[in-house]
Amino acid sequence: MTRPAAPGTGRALSSSLPALVFLAFGVVAAALYAAFDTPLIAGPAFTVAGVGGALAVTLGPRWHRAQPRWAWRMLAVACVCFLTGALARPWAVEQDGPYALTADAATVPGYLFMLLGLAGLLRTRGRLPSHAVIDGLIVFIGAALCSVLLLAVPAGSITDRPPLVSALAALYPIFDVILILLLVSLAFTTAVRRPSYLLLVASMSLLVVGDVLYAIIGVSGQLTGSRLLDLPFLLGFLLIGAAALHPSVVDLGQAARLPVQAWSWQRLLLIGPALAAPSLLTVFVSGRSTADRLVLGVGGAAMVVLLMMRAVSAVQGYAAAQRRYEHRATHDPLTGLPNRLMLAAEVRRLLTAGRPADTGVWVFFLDLDGFKLVNDSWGHHAGDQLIAQVAARLRAALPAAATVARVGGDEFVVVQLGSRAQAVALADRIIDCVHEPLRIRQVEAVITASVGIAGTQLDDGGAGDDPPVTADALLRDADTAMYQAKADGRGRWVMFDASMHERVRERVEIEQALRIALSEDDLRIAFQPIVDLESGSLIGAEALLRWEHPGRGNISPAVFIPIAEDTGLIGPIGRWVLDRSLRQLAQWRADGTVPADFWMSVNVSPRQLRDPGLIRALDDTLDRHRVPAPAVVLEITESVMIDPTSVTGQVLADLRQRGIRIVVDDFGTGFSALGYLRKHPVTGVKVDRAFVAGLGQSAKDEEIVRAVVAMSSALHLTVVAEGVETPLQQGVLAVLGVLFGQGRLWGEPVGPAEFARQWASRPADPVDGPAVPAAGQVQGRGGNS
Repeated sequence: MTRPAAPGTGRALSSSLPALVFLAFGVVAAALYAAFDTPLIAGPAFTVAGVGGALAVTLGPRWHRAQPRWAWRMLAVACVCFLTGALARPWAVEQDGPYALTADAATVPGYLFMLLGLAGLLRTRGRLPSHAVIDGLIVFIGAALCSVLLLAVPAGSITDRPPLVSALAALYPIFDVILILLLVSLAFTTAVRRPSYLLLVASMSLLVVGDVLYAIIGVSGQLTGSRLLDLPFLLGFLLIGAAALHPSVVDLGQAARLPVQAWSWQRLLLIGPALAAPSLLTVFVSGRSTADRLVLGVGGAAMVVLLMMRAVSAVQGYAAAQRRYEHRATHDPLTGLPNRLMLAAEVRRLLTAGRPADTGVWVFFLDLDGFKLVNDSWGHHAGDQLIAQVAARLRAALPAAATVARVGGDEFVVVQLGSRAQAVALADRIIDCVHEPLRIRQVEAVITASVGIAGTQLDDGGAGDDPPVTADALLRDADTAMYQAKADGRGRWVMFDASMHERVRERVEIEQALRIALSEDDLRIAFQPIVDLESGSLIGAEALLRWEHPGRGNISPAVFIPIAEDTGLIGPIGRWVLDRSLRQLAQWRADGTVPADFWMSVNVSPRQLRDPGLIRALDDTLDRHRVPAPAVVLEITESVMIDPTSVTGQVLADLRQRGIRIVVDDFGTGFSALGYLRKHPVTGVKVDRAFVAGLGQSAKDEEIVRAVVAMSSALHLTVVAEGVETPLQQGVLAVLGVLFGQGRLWGEPVGPAEFARQWASRPADPVDGPAVPAAGQVQGRGGNS
């Protein structure tokens, strides 16, 4: 059975095919050149390889749009020059006078064009890092000493041939040294060894090998040698052509720099021989001229200086890296403020340092109210902007002696020495500076902060350090006081006292018990009827979550719902309530317990609406229980409507598109505004019980309800009154134009069985005549009749 190719393999082979075909062609040409010592085969093989290499270097970068284009043009011209020189050399060495230099007239410009092309590839990489420059110079000096003293000087010293020929023979090793410097620089600034890079380096290395071989025979006075001495040049043509044809040629002008690093084995392979060169060369120059020994001495001294510079650079780099790592370990990367680790060290230092008797160490634990709303609605980038702006404000507003640290997502801690009065003043300043409007995504946002304070002088001047106060204890107590500030209404500060520990312990126990109750299905739902105020007939019910703790008894939703919100349990709890309430609705509809137009009203929190899985979960629940979407009413708070993001609005629109109705709960107690009702796809409002309680007694409450009815009528919204407890309230609401009511008048929230029993045999309860106020006290039923 044939194994399938990996994804992308065929495409990669197809794009690399020209380079592979060219290499295969080159192997054949090289084999023919090496195997057949006849001009009829070897000559054409060399010529074809050279012409093919020049054409590939010309066309390949153009096909792949490699940059810089001019650098590749220089390399293509160099290939043409080298080929011309190689073909002319057998004829030129037989000539006398200027004609003997014909091959060099083409080869020398070829080197210049080649060096320009490689320099152009390096130029695109920007400024070379200092470590690459130093390492490159070490290799350059080592290669230069060997080349000059072993090849260039002996070749140039031969006197039985024209001086210009000897000078040119000495020039080629110098070209090779410069070529080595460029290749080393290219290697030290290439992060990824792609095929084109490897092929180019191999090609240039073969050129150096060929020159060295010719230089060795040139020292003995020869200008030509074995035909195989030209084989490195033939292979060089083929490899540079393959490099130009391969798709990775585009990376040669874009490769990233390597980071500063210790000498790897690859670098040591280049630097080691270079460092050993001065010592080895002393054997060869011992009997030479003073100039040769001086060159060797200067070169050796330069390498020592470079080694010292490299060592100093390495030490400085290590020290800078250590400072960076220490800063990262002790500071927050987003704000630049000290983190929890550095904060704890600072608190410990202040606690152990001497201070006046009336001065204490104060810790302020700050948490941003509403940060989760910004982060969940606008995304983490907006949340980061908010954190950065708050950090900048705290730095600017607080005294220079105060330490400000970020210890969590939206949590900051301030530490300062001072009296209790100074601590209170600083807490007020923190509250005020955070409360100023912030600009997030071109929108002005206002947030508040809850601040907990703990210190060593919580008893108004008495030393609170017996037993000694620890840094961990101060931070823990300030954190506890911050949670109490949130429980007291947010946007305020609270001073720690010992009784808070008990409240925190109780909160933790409730949270743990709530998790267990959810996992073991110990929560329950009670249903309170919603009736038609005119006929008294049952029209809907609100599902209300209840929890009876085995040890604490009935725990109020006002206690455990905020805990569920803060801990994230509200999500799974909300899905559980939706599932159980809609399952019960499906059962009642199947049994005929409720009328066909009966609806089930369920509360959803702002955090649930920001849950990306809410729509999917609701769709699945409706499908599972076969409940039509119009039979479901979701109750939201007014705070949802002031969410400045489009996330919540889109969720509400998606819900409404499915036919689910949306009602604003406790309308009139928060941010009631006509603009919000027009902006969001709500279908109704629930008048808060605070306005219903005074009906029949308070003219103001009646006017408020009348205004709500008029506004709702204009917007085609349904009105439901909460907290209806007396027939008088029912009558006033009916006359004011409220269609539906909910409250104790029709029953307390009860379990599903009791709810079904009460309403299975209960007749309609029309408005009782005497309960209706006298004419003139209220006006007509309004636009909803």
